[in-house]
Amino acid sequence: MKKVELVEAVANQTGLTKADVTRTMEALITEIKGALAKGDKVPLVGFGTFAVSKRAAREGRNPRTGETVHIAARNAVSFKPGTALKEAVNK
Repeated sequence: MKKVELVEAVANQTGLTKADVTRTMEALITEIKGALAKGDKVPLVGFGTFAVSKRAAREGRNPRTGETVHIAARNAVSFKPGTALKEAVNK
């Protein structure tokens, strides 16, 4: 499902305009990004939890040449689905 399709589905379900739903979704995404950038977790009860985890620097290999390559440390976004979401997917 693409973002446009999601906006349309939510608009149909709630009776809101597509413009209102789009602004709401953009605000939601912006707030989640901001919280993750600060290192906060974002739990959405019944859906799941977004969190940031730290990945240490490591050595990797270029698969084409076999040359050793340094991979820098970085932060990664993780998502842990909630029980309700897992149950909905596994019906």
